[in-house]
Amino acid sequence: MSLYIGLMSGTSLDGIDAALVEIDDTSASGCPRLLASHAEPMPAALRESLWALCHAAGAGFAELAAAEDAFCRLQAQAVATLLAASGTPREAVEAIGSHGQTIEHAPQGHAGGPAYTLQLDNPSLLAELTGRCVVADFRRRDLAAGGQAAPLAPAFHEALFRAPGEWRLVLNLGGFANLTLLPPAEDPRAPLGFDSGPANALLDAWHARHRGGDFDADGAWAASGRVDEALLGRLLAEPFFHLPPPRSTGRELFHLDWLEGHLTGQERPEDVQATLAELTAQSVALAVAMARERLEAPTAARLIPCGGGAHNRDLLARLDRHLPDSRLADSEAWGWPADWLEAGAFAWLAWRRLHGMPGNLPSVTGAAGPRVLGGVYAP
Repeated sequence: MSLYIGLMSGTSLDGIDAALVEIDDTSASGCPRLLASHAEPMPAALRESLWALCHAAGAGFAELAAAEDAFCRLQAQAVATLLAASGTPREAVEAIGSHGQTIEHAPQGHAGGPAYTLQLDNPSLLAELTGRCVVADFRRRDLAAGGQAAPLAPAFHEALFRAPGEWRLVLNLGGFANLTLLPPAEDPRAPLGFDSGPANALLDAWHARHRGGDFDADGAWAASGRVDEALLGRLLAEPFFHLPPPRSTGRELFHLDWLEGHLTGQERPEDVQATLAELTAQSVALAVAMARERLEAPTAARLIPCGGGAHNRDLLARLDRHLPDSRLADSEAWGWPADWLEAGAFAWLAWRRLHGMPGNLPSVTGAAGPRVLGGVYAP
């Protein structure tokens, strides 16, 4: 058995998730088991700096370097707190898998330029600060092989959740939503996964503008509004929702300016929030139908939500209405609380890298083939 730490900071920019994971080196899947976890909150000043860097045309190298340094030191603090809280000596940890903070993700390129994905990170400094081996830069190898570089979590979902006799859907509801459709273990077909569209990114941003705070707790504000069907129709006309997989997206497409371009100015703010929640639910349902058609899967499947949106009761109720044949299941039944799957995935991907095993699923990303992901930074 080996111990790994996974670090993940998502598009919500709310903090760094750190997961301590035990992995069985004798198993092909690793049989990953979550031992401990810690959420390091993002200081407001760093959150504002990172937010400004996202899509900032005039951002300079000094600002980028300062934000990267602060982010890396916060990662090191998350690691130190996790180890102290779990009573784990740092020498027991084989490696840290660091995702970094996505600043831009453009797998189709921009204005005719090359494809790129940019995660703010400094694995060299993280190795110095923690004294442990760091594995980082997971996405660009898949991109170099012609893939979308996202989502990467479906390979981890397969290791955790694929089982005989049952189709399963894993739905990550972070800033953006992505799904993984897992055939039964005896089925030779590979899993399918892709981004369905925005999840919390627009909901959080609209809530912050009109109500303050970081998010709409339990979706209570969205539940107080009424869906504006005309607005919903305009939003769902976005071509991304109808693209075949592989596909991935981010703030480059879905942001408040995009939303405001579809508003008349007469909408009540709470009705817009309700419409955004319905947009997430319906775009997920569209993506699920697309995935099922692609794999000729039955409509019945166990649905395992994860990420911050798994706590949004209003959103889960909407998903339940639009996916009536899918039975909701709690990921904690497999020993993995919904908040820790993504951080756990990067611990597992670090283990895959150090053992020379591929970390991507070409059936998900569209890469030319399986690839060993990530660069290794010795302590």
